[in-house]
Amino acid sequence: MVVPTRGRNKESPPLKPGQQQHQSPGTSPRSGRGRPPHSPGRQVPGGARAMRKGGGGRRGARSDPQRPCREGPAAEGERDALGRGPLRLLRVCRDRLRVFVDDRKAFIIKSDSKMWLTFLLAAFAGVLHWCHITTLFENDRHFSHLSTLEREMAFRTEMGLYYSYFKIIIEAPSFWNGVWAIMNDRLTEYPLVINTLQRFNLYPEVVLASWYRIYTAIMDFLGVPTKTCWTVNRGKGLSPVESCEGLGDPASFYVAVIFLLNGLMMSLFFIYGTYLSGSRLGGLVTVMCFFFNHGECTRVMWTPPLRESFSYPFLVLQMLLLTYILRIPNINTGSLIALCVSNIFFMLPWQFAQFVLLTQIASLFAVCIMGYIDSGKLQKILSAHMVSLVVCFILMFGNSMLLTSYYAASLVVIWGILELSPKVLKSNRREIYVWVIEGCAWLFGTVTLKYLTSLAFGIADDAHIGNILKSKFIGYKDFDTLMYTCAAEFDFMEKETPVRYTKTLLLPVVLVVFGVIIKRAIKYLMWALSQAGQYEREERFNHGELVYHALQLLAYSVLAILIMRLKLFLTPHLCVMASLVCSKQLFGWLFCKIQPKTLVFAILALMAIEGSANLQTQWNIMGEFSNLPQEELLEWIKVNTRQDAVFAGAMPTMASVKLSTLHPIVNHPHYEDAGLRARTKVVYSMYSRKPAKEVRRELIKLGVNYYILEESLCVSRKKPGCSMPEIWDVEDPDNSGRIPLCTLMSKDSRPYFITVFENSNYRVLKVLKE
Repeated sequence: MVVPTRGRNKESPPLKPGQQQHQSPGTSPRSGRGRPPHSPGRQVPGGARAMRKGGGGRRGARSDPQRPCREGPAAEGERDALGRGPLRLLRVCRDRLRVFVDDRKAFIIKSDSKMWLTFLLAAFAGVLHWCHITTLFENDRHFSHLSTLEREMAFRTEMGLYYSYFKIIIEAPSFWNGVWAIMNDRLTEYPLVINTLQRFNLYPEVVLASWYRIYTAIMDFLGVPTKTCWTVNRGKGLSPVESCEGLGDPASFYVAVIFLLNGLMMSLFFIYGTYLSGSRLGGLVTVMCFFFNHGECTRVMWTPPLRESFSYPFLVLQMLLLTYILRIPNINTGSLIALCVSNIFFMLPWQFAQFVLLTQIASLFAVCIMGYIDSGKLQKILSAHMVSLVVCFILMFGNSMLLTSYYAASLVVIWGILELSPKVLKSNRREIYVWVIEGCAWLFGTVTLKYLTSLAFGIADDAHIGNILKSKFIGYKDFDTLMYTCAAEFDFMEKETPVRYTKTLLLPVVLVVFGVIIKRAIKYLMWALSQAGQYEREERFNHGELVYHALQLLAYSVLAILIMRLKLFLTPHLCVMASLVCSKQLFGWLFCKIQPKTLVFAILALMAIEGSANLQTQWNIMGEFSNLPQEELLEWIKVNTRQDAVFAGAMPTMASVKLSTLHPIVNHPHYEDAGLRARTKVVYSMYSRKPAKEVRRELIKLGVNYYILEESLCVSRKKPGCSMPEIWDVEDPDNSGRIPLCTLMSKDSRPYFITVFENSNYRVLKVLKE
């Protein structure tokens, strides 16, 4: 039996030269019992080493006469435990447990006694959100009763592409064979061999595949069944299918982990709102606002495999850590490491993360310019961002888009400004012209450096981002831009969106909070220009994190207005900002007149009128996934074509073909690569007005054997100018006015193609060799 008296010693750290040791009356200088002035129960790093160096040693500590009540019973119990039976042994254990508790009692009393309540409420919010999104997903697709093929078809467009790599890894002979297969992929962009870990942000699939293999291996070893299968009669003359339910089913395991992660995200939102507002009521407001505006906050329940489902929860964690760092006076190394790790987990799964972090860095730089945080703290934050960027660059095998991004350029430029500005300008930072110069230097420097690095490395993969922005402001049009802007999610924000925010009172509440923060910021700026007293400066300094959140809200608003899809950043941040209605820093004057609980519950009651209707609308969504035309197509491909037959067609369909048949394809929905965009333009020329002979020649160059023609793409028109023939009229005006090739192919595909399969939605054309 180990005697724990040594672990209870509170030793002093080594004395510096000339320093006198503080002793309590009656303590021995050799005993090691003198308590230093830190909190009781806290171990001092290096204490044991200091004790040995001081000469007291362990023996001196054991003979200390000042604590006979602790040393005596424990030592006597050890001597007599074997000789007095089990009752005596239990008493010894009880005494030692009492000593352990007494030593730590002061620390426990000093800590927040209600901290566990906060974590308990956060856990409850997480479980609630997990149940909510799981129920919505099941109600929408009846996923538990679908066959394996139907579940794969349910993952359309990019979702099917991402899930295909998870499938490859779990079906490979070993995990490392699967990873090697996706790092040397010959199916996705035939005939090219690509490293998909470098191109497609697939680390979530790699991690989930490893977990799935470990889980199934352990369950098989223990003999525990992981799934239950039965035959489902689909009716309407359709053949029965086998459906399996349980974590042993790959698709069920895949979506289950995603929903668990997004349940954890809601727990983080509760903690985030609580910490930012300084009240658990703030956490409650954040969570309730999220639920009341759930359809505007996330789409994980409809599209689980998308990159945002894996990435966004870590942005919530990252911003929570950043809020903590902005609040504390001195940054510790642990906080910076945590920030760096959360950055990595946010960037690795999603190619768009760099643009979000760009807005964050810009907001922090503005906060620094205004004097709310000092340049030293900002440089430490920048160092964490730089390290995380380099780590992601290495883990993604030298993904060039990371180093040539606006985000990377902004980090370098801001660091340079912080270093050079005091030396070059040699002026007081309270001068407003200094702020203007530094802001313009950041903007000009970032754009210039990004252009130069892209030119030096020959990278054009993100050129479409600039073109999309040009289309928003000056009406620029080309094939790639129209492919984005004709999709609803890349269009401007709907006019109904602010109306929906207003009906749930989310927008009015946040506008009040935002107005109070701006008022204080303006007051601070007036102080900075008039050089007021030091006390007011210190008081303003403590609200730097609130100013940051206000600026970040502005950045998210701009992104969401320009691209509707980016509401997923704006709406959750509105929910977090709404928590500040409980902040004593902002509304302490109001809480002197009205109880915070009264105000908060009154606001939530008004929000619930429209919010509960929104939730009910979601719960009323009932459906069952079925896509018989595509099922017929995929079954035909499996039975009637060789395994090495190469396919081309619309991007969403190609993802399904690769996932379910494992046939080579030449194009896919991941449109963020310049080479892939050029390939897709060739494939989509079937919907142009070009001659059939010219289109066939280009398809043969890509090695295509079969082309899947969808008549709906030939005639559908989401909005004026957005049908495929109209998009091609912008790109190929010379052939404008001719009959679209897709229309001609629907009537007679000869002599350059042969129709080998046809149903209500799809027509498979065999490409004839010249």
